[in-house]
Amino acid sequence: MPDGKTAKAAIRGTDWATLRAMPEDDIERIAADDVDNPATDESHWSGATVGLPIGKTSIHANFDRDVVEFFERGGRGYQTRMNAVLRRYMEEQRDKKPER
Repeated sequence: MPDGKTAKAAIRGTDWATLRAMPEDDIERIAADDVDNPATDESHWSGATVGLPIGKTSIHANFDRDVVEFFERGGRGYQTRMNAVLRRYMEEQRDKKPER
């Protein structure tokens, strides 16, 4: 490290006690300033849908490495997010074309 400084250990997890003690306005300000936190005003959620999971089928599939890495960067649940993207695409395509 330059100037003889040592690296700080990465902080993992959430300090729930500190968060619970924080005023709501401070939490909102911190979230708004966080570059990794997408904007979430009302217009952001206008097209959102909530769906209940249906029966899952286990398959073996191959995906491009960068696609999997992209979803993995979001942390746990990456396969669920991949499924959600595929489902959304399927629903959009199904709605465009009449079924045969």
